[in-house]
Amino acid sequence: MFAAVASVSVVGLTAHPVQVEVDIAEGLPAFTIVGLPDATVQEARERVKSAVRNAGFRFPAHRITVNLAPADLRKEGAFFDLPVALGILKASGQLQAPLDGYVFLGELSLEGTLRPVHGVLPAVAGLASLDGTHTYVVPRDNVGELALLSGTRLLPSETLGSVVESLAGSPVLQVVPPYEPPREAETSPLDFADVKGQAAAKRAMEIAAAGGHNILLTGSPGSGKTMLAERLPGIMPPMTREEVLEVTTIYSAAGLLVDGASIVEQRPFRHPHHTASSSAVIGGGATARPGEISLADRGVLFMDELPEFHRDVLEVLRQPLESGTVTIARVRQTLTYPAHFLLVAAMNPCPCGWYGDPAHPCTCSAADVRRYRGRISGPLLDRFDMVLSVPRLQASELGELSRGETSSVIRDRVVQARGHARERLAELGLQANADLSGPQVRRLVTLDRESQAFLSMAAARFGLSGRGYDKTLKLARTIADLEGAERVRTEHISEALQYRSAGVEWDAAG
Repeated sequence: MFAAVASVSVVGLTAHPVQVEVDIAEGLPAFTIVGLPDATVQEARERVKSAVRNAGFRFPAHRITVNLAPADLRKEGAFFDLPVALGILKASGQLQAPLDGYVFLGELSLEGTLRPVHGVLPAVAGLASLDGTHTYVVPRDNVGELALLSGTRLLPSETLGSVVESLAGSPVLQVVPPYEPPREAETSPLDFADVKGQAAAKRAMEIAAAGGHNILLTGSPGSGKTMLAERLPGIMPPMTREEVLEVTTIYSAAGLLVDGASIVEQRPFRHPHHTASSSAVIGGGATARPGEISLADRGVLFMDELPEFHRDVLEVLRQPLESGTVTIARVRQTLTYPAHFLLVAAMNPCPCGWYGDPAHPCTCSAADVRRYRGRISGPLLDRFDMVLSVPRLQASELGELSRGETSSVIRDRVVQARGHARERLAELGLQANADLSGPQVRRLVTLDRESQAFLSMAAARFGLSGRGYDKTLKLARTIADLEGAERVRTEHISEALQYRSAGVEWDAAG
């Protein structure tokens, strides 16, 4: 007696069709699962046995062999409980309904209840892109995240028994309606109006949000670096449908979708501790999972106390910052995750934190300062579009009662600037100025003779690298977009150079 049931396995964010083959033969009772199953899949034997019996069916007292094909693909997770149980019922004659055209996935409890599983969104999205004719039988609690896949046919179920009844009768299918992302970002309780003073820093954060530019904040303890970084997502534009799908797919695979929030519609803000390992930040591990840089995709990655991070973590950031993806190589597989994030880093100017502060004397030697700043390599520092010094507020500024601009007002300007950039970058498939490559920015950002001469003089004076030169052009283009200017002018380049030259001077002082 033989039966075959269609299912799916997710490796990284890639879906692979899996055929669950069940053979029931005469012999001593045994239940074997083959086809490179991990420990979770092996444990499905005990869950399936109890679920089949408690759902009112008979578990065959024969030799049962389950093969998960293809045999050379590692199978992980609890996806296969439901298809294995249905394969046993089909092969033993207890289920007569045809299973063609269905894809089954879900974890079974011992009483036969279907529990949600991680990675349903990438599983269904991946298979649907290959063949849109299937109907997906999934746990009802997983339906929320599938709202992003308009037109997909679903059969949400709560128990093994209800699945069998639906297949034997007239299944009530659910077709996912078109999804519309929110037109406005949700109002955050963290508002820029609460930030006292720091006009230059607020301006820099606005430019960073408008152009997707990475920024490094340096300043003494208590200057407000963390406060500024936490408010950055609140002035970024709402995510597009494609961005919502991309981010939610990552969180689904990582198992971070929580009840009541099955779709990630707000830009992520991730704040890893400086003791985090490279696997935690970059991704990987024994079973490769998305790291913090992928969980911050389309949002903000905030790395406080940047020099305290392990050197290998800092250096491996360079490639994702340029490409927007991270590739994790393992012996059996190579996984690629999205990692298109806006990096905000913060650090003290020296080990004691008071270098250059007018009120507190610095206790560090010149060698201590050089050693501390030397933990940030030149190539990594060059990946920051902006380097900004954030001074501590004076007592008079702390006592101000008036509130500054709200995040919603700043966000309106950012959205308009992004709109200008999107129109210009549409043919390249890009959404922000920071995404431009060197050749692209030199082709799109044309300067008049006066502006070109000014930039060339500044590049020679500050010793800008080729990457630094291109980043200055990108910054100037973003500043012009915020102003609504058609062309980049000298004043835009001048402001952009303030952020680039600060990094050169900071590096030289170190």
